[in-house]
Amino acid sequence: MTSAETIRRTTPDRTVRRARIAVSALFLTNGALFANILPRYPEIKSALELDNVGYGLAIAAFPAGAIAAGLLAAELIRRFGSARMAVFGTIATGLGLLAAALSPSGILFAVALLLGGASDAITDVAQNAHGLRVQRRYGRSIINSFHAIWSIGAVLGGGMAAAAIALQLPIGIHLVISTAVFVTVALVALAFCLPGRDEEADAEATTDPAELTTAVRRRVTPRLVMILIALTLIAMAGAVAEDAGNSWATLYLSESLGAAAAVAPLGFIALVGAQFIGRMLGDGLTDRFGQRAVARVGGLIAAAGMTLALLFPSVPGTIAGFAAVGFGIATLIPAAMHAADELPGLRSGAGLTIVSWLLRLGFLLSPPFVGFLAETESLRVGLIVAPAAALVAALLAGVLEGRKPRS
Repeated sequence: MTSAETIRRTTPDRTVRRARIAVSALFLTNGALFANILPRYPEIKSALELDNVGYGLAIAAFPAGAIAAGLLAAELIRRFGSARMAVFGTIATGLGLLAAALSPSGILFAVALLLGGASDAITDVAQNAHGLRVQRRYGRSIINSFHAIWSIGAVLGGGMAAAAIALQLPIGIHLVISTAVFVTVALVALAFCLPGRDEEADAEATTDPAELTTAVRRRVTPRLVMILIALTLIAMAGAVAEDAGNSWATLYLSESLGAAAAVAPLGFIALVGAQFIGRMLGDGLTDRFGQRAVARVGGLIAAAGMTLALLFPSVPGTIAGFAAVGFGIATLIPAAMHAADELPGLRSGAGLTIVSWLLRLGFLLSPPFVGFLAETESLRVGLIVAPAAALVAALLAGVLEGRKPRS
């Protein structure tokens, strides 16, 4: 590495700093769009007369669409660029969620979520790809800060939804406003993303299905496969625990615990708010203690907090339990993505693509499973998936990087 490259990495220039802000804006819009509809799911469930199983299957369409489109993202990014695809995906996601909110039947609701999820997967891979480009130019870990901004967006979106519910704003008007606002933010951010040819830069952060086959066959040992599986399970555990708050917190607080309509969204907001705090602290804690210790302690905090909330149910205690989940799992998905991207023996980007794609199985499998338990037992029983997933992450955290020795 030349001295000029070293300076560029340690002292980011104006273009790189502006690109960091732009990527942060893309993460914010991604979190805010989805969070605007989540607290209104109980209203949609009631209007469409869905039972818990039907509701769980319908909302599983979102991650199903994401899984179907996830591996197409790399080719689209190579062809059109990570920044452009992140913004295109944002627009399509917003329109898909708007269509879901206005759907007159459960089937159309699921179809709209399927299309929204497919668009969201493209956005997710593209914005992470561009974020990793910016991180390489910085020369230090900033990926957790991007995911923290996503959490800010989720808090903002959840707050907007809670306000809309309190003001009795029709869901159609509410979602039109949120889509227009955050699509505009994404379009403005596009102008400040990193320049450069994507086939030379974003290729380092993504890979397509054909390249995955080549990458996985080269110099892959059984130990590497086991590590990749463990990293995928850690990311999936984070997804399952997060989905418990995303899909079910508002419903549990309103229907099972009798919380008022304006109070019920606070479970979801507490989760993403605490997740934001955890991610803001995540980079510093990771640099000081290592990914392994941060993930292990975080998993235990999430498991203990939500277990206590389920054992002693109350509205304040449940909100606190979801906050513990959000704080505890804050770094799980970013850590698994980063560790997978650095695995030796795989082409750069192969591990990231595999984990990013497969972690969505957690979002896919969790809603129907929780819905089945809620219908046959109770939603309180179904939510045991959150502490269980957090405990799995804590047990598997040994595959993550330990504390780095100080130079």
